[in-house]
Amino acid sequence: MNIYTTLTILLLTSIRFPAQARQQPVSDACSIVPAPRAAHIVRITGDTIVVAHGSTYLFTPDTPEDQGLVSTNPGVKGLLQEIKPKTGQGLQYAVLSKEGVEKKEGALITGDQLVVHSKDGKHTRSYYVLLQTMALNGRLVVEQPGITLHTPTNLVFYYTAGQRSPNASIRIYIPAGITVTMENTTVNVIGRGDVLLKYLATQSIGRVGTNYSYSKVGEVKITKTAQGGAVVAFDHLDLRPANGADLRLVIRDVVLSKAGAYFFKADYTTSSPAVLTSAGTASETATLTASATITNFTRVTGKEGQFTWQAGKYPASVQLLQSADKGKSWKAAKATIDARKGKAVVTGLTANQLYSFRIQVKDGIHKGFSNTVHYYAGPVDVKKFGVAGEDNKDYTEGINKAIDSLHALGGGILLFTKGVYSVRTVHLKSNVWLYVDKDATLKAIKGADAPESTWFSDRKYRSGLSPTDTGPYDDPENYMTKQDVGHHYFRNTMFFAEREDNIKIIGNGRITGDGNLVTGDRVMNNAPDNRADKMFVFKLCTNVEIGGLYRKEDLWYDEEKDEPYYMKGGAKDFNTDNMLQIDQAGHFVLLATGTDHIYVHDTYFSRANQRNVRDIYDFMACNDVTAVNIYSKVSSDDIIKPGSDCSLGFTRPASRYKVRNIIGDTNCNLFQIGSETADDITDLHVDNIYVLGANKAGFSISTNDGGHIKDVHLNCGHTGPVHSRSKMYRSTTPFFISISNRGRILGATVGKYAFTDHGEKHNELLVKNVNIGRVENIILNGIDIYEVYSGSSFSGKRWKAYDGSQKKATPIIAGYKLPDASVMESKLDFKLPNGQHTGYITNVVFNDVHVLVKGGNPLSDTGQAPPELGVGQYNVSNLKVQPSFGLWARHVKDLTVTGCTFKYEQPDGRYAIYLDDVLGAKINAVKTMRGKDNEAVIRLNESKDVVVDDAVYYDGTWGNTPVALPRIHYTSGSSVASFPDKSRQ
Repeated sequence: MNIYTTLTILLLTSIRFPAQARQQPVSDACSIVPAPRAAHIVRITGDTIVVAHGSTYLFTPDTPEDQGLVSTNPGVKGLLQEIKPKTGQGLQYAVLSKEGVEKKEGALITGDQLVVHSKDGKHTRSYYVLLQTMALNGRLVVEQPGITLHTPTNLVFYYTAGQRSPNASIRIYIPAGITVTMENTTVNVIGRGDVLLKYLATQSIGRVGTNYSYSKVGEVKITKTAQGGAVVAFDHLDLRPANGADLRLVIRDVVLSKAGAYFFKADYTTSSPAVLTSAGTASETATLTASATITNFTRVTGKEGQFTWQAGKYPASVQLLQSADKGKSWKAAKATIDARKGKAVVTGLTANQLYSFRIQVKDGIHKGFSNTVHYYAGPVDVKKFGVAGEDNKDYTEGINKAIDSLHALGGGILLFTKGVYSVRTVHLKSNVWLYVDKDATLKAIKGADAPESTWFSDRKYRSGLSPTDTGPYDDPENYMTKQDVGHHYFRNTMFFAEREDNIKIIGNGRITGDGNLVTGDRVMNNAPDNRADKMFVFKLCTNVEIGGLYRKEDLWYDEEKDEPYYMKGGAKDFNTDNMLQIDQAGHFVLLATGTDHIYVHDTYFSRANQRNVRDIYDFMACNDVTAVNIYSKVSSDDIIKPGSDCSLGFTRPASRYKVRNIIGDTNCNLFQIGSETADDITDLHVDNIYVLGANKAGFSISTNDGGHIKDVHLNCGHTGPVHSRSKMYRSTTPFFISISNRGRILGATVGKYAFTDHGEKHNELLVKNVNIGRVENIILNGIDIYEVYSGSSFSGKRWKAYDGSQKKATPIIAGYKLPDASVMESKLDFKLPNGQHTGYITNVVFNDVHVLVKGGNPLSDTGQAPPELGVGQYNVSNLKVQPSFGLWARHVKDLTVTGCTFKYEQPDGRYAIYLDDVLGAKINAVKTMRGKDNEAVIRLNESKDVVVDDAVYYDGTWGNTPVALPRIHYTSGSSVASFPDKSRQ
């Protein structure tokens, strides 16, 4: 025991009576206050510190499933992190038990003593620790600290509860003078999107199954206070998900006429595991200051030297002032000013100089100086922050400080010049852009941020999903088990942003995971310092750009050189030094979830290293996405993947994608919608794709969880001119368009059923209360397809020629049908909510598509009956062998095939086209081959309204004398038919 501890004990052991009874002199030198984000400090009085405690559910990835209920007692170490000196002087602290024994760790109890010493040892003060059962403090933040009088202003507030809870309530206390109504105020609850208060109760909760406890996002009411203010009370909120601020409240067009301070506060109440209310003090309070001078002078982000402000009508005498010495001296700026519109553009700035700006109003009601804003002219070299770029040094802290510094200035460009910059997790912030110069490398090292703690556990689900695994459905409300592993943790990444805006990572340098980003689904089984499996994570962000230096030319591919090139006029420009290089990115290069307005472009993947790479771009529930000029030398999973999942705690639709010039080799799909399809995915336009290899599909569309996929166009010219026919080489199947009923959404329930599917016994899960998804309006134009087999170079050789051992499949369109009662071993005891037990794929158009398959299948394979796609089955391999070589379609409405060809390299005995339960088909101007020893070219099963016109086929060899197929107009729908039909000749 040291002398410091001994003296402290001697001081306090002689004082055993309650703190309220003590009458000892105190000194402000040892006074303390709560730290800015103190979650446990309720209040600090003269000699007492009141500490909130209770319990909550909180799972880390390592928490056993039955041990998620934890105490919120901060403990000794937590308490010391939540206090600070009142006067800013350094202090020393010790916590003693009732008996006067120093406690270095462990839980706090009522009666403990917090002893505070001044550094010089001249002053000492003790605080009695009083624990109170309460919810932990939330955090209330006002976006703008000041408001200009007589000026309409949108007041923006953020509130975050201190602990998670279902069925929670939040109260925001608004002071007198500010009018808040159901019509002038919007709210965004846990990132779901802004909605007027009057529409909160009717806002969509996303797609859910019937076994979900919430029917609305929440309820709200406004109550006036006796002091002239108001209380905005929100009830029945699901605050189990943690997505940044729980509430974003915007009171629009507020006009204040009285100067001074306006005080706000908030509190909240939990419902589980106990009913607790927060204190509404400390971090749950905020102040807004109203003044006559202009307080809303602002930089226009992304536009060099531009400023704006709003303060009503101005006199002409407005001047822009600038300072180059941090406000010590000011002079008039060289600027163009439009006082009426509140705009100014400054010129003549010196590069690489930090400036301060303010405006001066010389007369009128806003006379005086505005608030000050800062601007750095030009990019800021990260080396100015002591980040030297020497290899094998950890620069995480320095880079994050640099980003924070630019963010505090209002934004800027952080430049990475020549060097190697090793990082664990970089925290990206709004309006800060990273520029990676040609000779710069950003490199991941082990020890990234830990995965976030959550209300639910995902331990039952980490190993994936089989057709008999009930894990995702055991708790209908556990959003952690409703998507593939890797999607529901966000912070274990190399770059992270949540609820941020206007971020760019651009340049022609290199970003590498360097083998320290993990690809496997069992990443949480790794040591804590080896759980990073993502390169970039953007969660509920807006306006994001990742890419190289922009070029207007289209990127395409040269087969002989095995390299991409830019189409410069009529020439091939192989200089791709403008491209951002990315390699070894782990499970995801980019996991963007709930993020809108994304632009990825001019990026070369796996040039420097081809290991540790899985998904490239995963867009989950994202809108307004553009992907252009992407080359991936090799990857083990999808290159472009739109989807929608439940990882935010709710589903969100995805729409408006423009994808162009995507070239790559993958162990999976080049373009894949799904497998996560918890909400609708619509309006996707893809032009000019070049599949070098795909061990699943070149172009895949799957709805598995009830989502509606609609309006998908390939090579229709909607992203710009179609400069080339799209090409597909070495894919297991060129097209895999499918429906299953996996039903991974909140509120889904399943049952296990035994049945026979096409002669094969099954005992698997069926989703009982989620409607089968829909696929509609798929238009595919101008595609050439060769070498249809699993030929990706991911396994090694680039590329291994077909030798008969690799997988191969037919172009597939497969809807989904629940088992008929006649094949069930027991009764099918449920009916889906909409009563539709068959999911049809509707309006699929193949136009000018040419398919050359390997062939070689025997005539006996015409009897193959692929199974329905059950729970957890969404891959082409689940459909085994198809009875046709050219096109196989089942459960389809309105199929159009025009100007297409289907042929094989080796004689194949199967049908060219097989339509099973196809309701309405138009096949026109098609050329194909007839199967070896097969009398028929087209086979129909339970199909109707099938019309075939102007079709020809070849016997034996492509290009010999064609045989015209007689016009077919088949309307039966209840039998089997083959064409040509000798019985009709």
